Amino acid sequence: MQLLQALNWRYAVKRFSNHAVSQHQLQTLLEATRLSPSSYGLQPYRLIVVEDTALREQLVQHSYGQDKVLNCANLIVFAAFKDIDHQFVTDHMARLTSSRKLNAATQQHLEQQYRRALVDQVDAQQRQQWIRDQTYLALGNFLTSAALLNIDACPMTGIDSQRYDQLLQLPTANLTTIAIATVGIRHPEDGYASQPKVRLSMDELVNWVRP
Repeated sequence: MQLLQALNWRYAVKRFSNHAVSQHQLQTLLEATRLSPSSYGLQPYRLIVVEDTALREQLVQHSYGQDKVLNCANLIVFAAFKDIDHQFVTDHMARLTSSRKLNAATQQHLEQQYRRALVDQVDAQQRQQWIRDQTYLALGNFLTSAALLNIDACPMTGIDSQRYDQLLQLPTANLTTIAIATVGIRHPEDGYASQPKVRLSMDELVNWVRP
């Protein structure tokens, strides 16, 4: 599916069919999300694929009764780290050094730069905002990738994040729920699928700054 065609096709699904998303499609979507842009490549978030039906039933009541959480083919939780520290940067530098064969001087220089920018020169609140921003970048790429793969995906923030955290035992991993995405195949009787997409016109949305 072409990009603009895919973006016009996608919508926030209200009702899923009982058709499954193939394992190959799901793995491709997760891989596309893994390749999402991320500042410094740090990816301060994790994706949790909830396959446990009993657990998803519990999560419905903490999703304002939105039964898509249960009836979708796949439930993906976007969980962000509550904070990052020097060790988080060091762990990333180990991966970077191994992949790119960095020499010791370059590794040390980059690690110091990342530590200053993300830990030493900002407070916890600024780091948390940066972490959330990075997580939403991944979610945005996830949604576009899903559309290109002809997979329906609905982002949701209307949830009780604290209860999600508890049920998924995220505090033990220093993670917290930011958003979720329900994934599947739209139901043929979901009338929202045929409604026109309402967006600002190009002239309203885009301002050109020209010489």
